[in-house]
Amino acid sequence: MIEDLSLISFGILFATGLCAGFVDAIAGGGGLIALPALLAVGLPPAVALGTNKLQGSFGTLSAAVNFISKGLVDIRQCWVGMAFTFCGAVIGAVIIQHMDSGFIRHLIPVLLLVVFFYTLFSKTLGLQPAAPKMGRNLFFVLFGTGLGFYDGFFGPGTGSFWTGALLIFLGLDMTGAVGTTRVMNFVSNIVALAVFIIGGNVLWSAGLVMAAGQVIGARAGSGLAIQRGAVFIRPFFLTVVFITIVRLMYVNYG
Repeated sequence: MIEDLSLISFGILFATGLCAGFVDAIAGGGGLIALPALLAVGLPPAVALGTNKLQGSFGTLSAAVNFISKGLVDIRQCWVGMAFTFCGAVIGAVIIQHMDSGFIRHLIPVLLLVVFFYTLFSKTLGLQPAAPKMGRNLFFVLFGTGLGFYDGFFGPGTGSFWTGALLIFLGLDMTGAVGTTRVMNFVSNIVALAVFIIGGNVLWSAGLVMAAGQVIGARAGSGLAIQRGAVFIRPFFLTVVFITIVRLMYVNYG
């Protein structure tokens, strides 16, 4: 029975949550660490996905609160994005129950490559705030709906897409982009989590143990990102995006 996880398994899940929270708070991609661990201890895929959303929600909330409390994210400027992210995630979470995500699964590594190379070759991207390429409200309507839908529908790489979009189209610096990403990720995570809870696909004991690690890791990771700034976040972000691409390519074609 999946409810009969050993103390060793719980210890592994706590440590994994700690690591995933740390990485996710800086550059996203924590789910690529957490989900394999949940599958490895014997959870069925649907339960592993739901439990991953539970523990990840705690991590994104912890990191978001840290960025907001340090004044690096103004929550008052995020309401439009949060509202449309919520709507997009609801639509995506409903549609995924009736459709195959195969097409998106093959498309995402290609789009992430675009984000990776654009960031890599734009040497000053995110080091300082830049002039936005579109209005804030229009940006949040378009990307909130689109990325909220994607996170509810599929999910991997959402944080990287948010950070890349905020850097490129709103001209935020790297720290502000990462902080805003955590806020939007939390919104879409909560929507997806609600769907999994309704479906009975969350193992609360495992999720809450991982959540404890997530909160600690996310607090440490966001604190380091705030302290070290863009010079630290940029290479970390590029590394996580590259690993995400390799991981998705392996899953799709390996």
